[in-house]
Amino acid sequence: MQNQSSRQSSWLRSYYFARAIFSIAWIAAAILFGGQSNPIALLLVIYPAWDALANLVDARVNGGLRANSSQALNVVVSTITALAVIVAISDSTYAVLAVFGVWAILSGLLQLYTAVRRWRHYGAQWVMILSGAQSALAGAFMISRSLGTVAPTILDIAPYVGFGAFYFLLSAIWLVVTAYRNAEA
Repeated sequence: MQNQSSRQSSWLRSYYFARAIFSIAWIAAAILFGGQSNPIALLLVIYPAWDALANLVDARVNGGLRANSSQALNVVVSTITALAVIVAISDSTYAVLAVFGVWAILSGLLQLYTAVRRWRHYGAQWVMILSGAQSALAGAFMISRSLGTVAPTILDIAPYVGFGAFYFLLSAIWLVVTAYRNAEA
């Protein structure tokens, strides 16, 4: 029978792989539907809604929302963001990019906090720390682009999603390698 730490590490591997796969599929859909407003609007709402759901499930698996306050807050922030995107879509692409920028900053800082808290238990969290910090920086960049004169598109958000996919995939692979090394030791 697996011990608690091994089960949690196994969960994190699966969770990180799922997050990476979702992000890659989202990018493919964004490219595929690039000029179609209804599918793009749906993608823009789905991404923060998925983040809220993913954080909710992960928090529950890891002791519940009370034990994971940063993820509980991330669920709230991401849910509000999905709703704000619905409102912003009717306003302008500039507003949508600004909403994503604010969300990237907040969710990045919350992810960073969660990763720091998990560091000593599961390893491979340096990647999530880096991801959270980069998310916050990307958010600031998105906000600055939302104030520009060039109309933003979903392709202004796709690199942010791509880096997220990369970091989740790297974390999952790191945990696989760590588990393999531990099993060999």
